[in-house]
Amino acid sequence: MNFSSRAKQSLKTFHYWFSAVLLLLLLPCLRRLNLPLNLDWAWFLFIQWLALGVLSIFLALLLYLIGFATRESLSPVVNRFRRNPLKIVFFMIYFFVLWWSAGWFKSLVLTIDTIIIIELRQELQGRFGQTLKAVFVPGLYLFVGLLLVSAYNDIIVSLRFFAAGDVALNNADKWLLHGWTVSQLSHWALQVLPFGFFRFLEFVYFGMFLQVGAAFILVAFYSGRKASLRFVGAVLTAYYLSLIVFYLWPSHGPYYLCANHFSEFPRQLASYATQKKYLHDVQSLWHHIHLSQLSFDFFIAFPCMHITQPLIALWFLRQWRRIVVVLVLYDIFLVAAIVLLEWHYVVDVLAGVPLALLSIAMVDGENLWPRRRPLSAEI
Repeated sequence: MNFSSRAKQSLKTFHYWFSAVLLLLLLPCLRRLNLPLNLDWAWFLFIQWLALGVLSIFLALLLYLIGFATRESLSPVVNRFRRNPLKIVFFMIYFFVLWWSAGWFKSLVLTIDTIIIIELRQELQGRFGQTLKAVFVPGLYLFVGLLLVSAYNDIIVSLRFFAAGDVALNNADKWLLHGWTVSQLSHWALQVLPFGFFRFLEFVYFGMFLQVGAAFILVAFYSGRKASLRFVGAVLTAYYLSLIVFYLWPSHGPYYLCANHFSEFPRQLASYATQKKYLHDVQSLWHHIHLSQLSFDFFIAFPCMHITQPLIALWFLRQWRRIVVVLVLYDIFLVAAIVLLEWHYVVDVLAGVPLALLSIAMVDGENLWPRRRPLSAEI
């Protein structure tokens, strides 16, 4: 193996080694900084990941129906239900029982997810266990990786002032926007656009995680465990690189610099409470106020992972053009949500693009720049 091959292999496995190092150093770092060793498992595992998984399966089905012809996607399931009408009765009862306790939307999502799992088991038969491994093994790795990212957010903030780079980023935005800042743009939009539009933007902003989750499920289902591990590897590579940038140049977001953000930003939006909590948590960590437990924290403004992850997802879904077109349209609104909800600077969003390209190149470089055959082999 020559030097070039070894370098490529090192880049490809960077996230595995970095994960191992972060895991080994985690407890010593937490003890050294007097940070709590216990995590908010109830919120992170049961509320965050269970809800994200259930909704991601539902969205994966919608994308599947968009990306594939009806005879391939929906017809086999409909035909099986026609041959066994009792299944329709069973799932109707199942739906109404759930509706009685959980409401119509949750019941609809859970019922459809249950149908998907049962039908997949029948469709795949002997390959069902292999498909589950393609989802759960990389999914477990992603879970551990994001836990590490969250914990090291807290560690870095305990060591470095969390908003050291915000003024510079805000000034860069003023140059790009001809004197405007993200906060000024957001407050102007709040005055001229209906409140319902901001509700929609919040739906889009928080829906980014479902987009990535659904993309991961589709990649695992159709391309197997190696491809889904590359997908997770690219996402974690991007997160780890953003951690390095955060340590070198911490930044928190435009709402931190906005003096009247919490007096003018609508309290009815979930972003208001989330940003207020993040600001409280980040200040508590910086001032070394005792915390009873760590929650899932992400304080990084630059670069914007909210644009990096969808770009990685689009790369791994590139073979399904209709799905890509739908998600690109979604991501256009996502950019507007990122800015108008004052989560990130424009510079953060721009930096998220090369971060995505770099992460893809490191993990999946042979597909990003496929090696050409020698000319003599083509003749």
